[in-house]
Amino acid sequence: MARTLEQERQALEEEERRLAERREQLAKREREEAIRTIEKAGLLRLPAPRLEALTKRIKALGIEEVERRLAA
Repeated sequence: MARTLEQERQALEEEERRLAERREQLAKREREEAIRTIEKAGLLRLPAPRLEALTKRIKALGIEEVERRLAA
């Protein structure tokens, strides 16, 4: 009986490891997609200091406020 429980525990640990790997891969793909979106918008063509200033301003205002202002 203990062997069966140990096998079940090992199977669960392996499943958790595979799931963690899938989550990591998904996070990488989401990051790559976000970078492609920023690149398509032309923001990666900005000089680094200008892009940094823009991102700091967005962070200071918050995404909702930036969206509100752009929609106005």
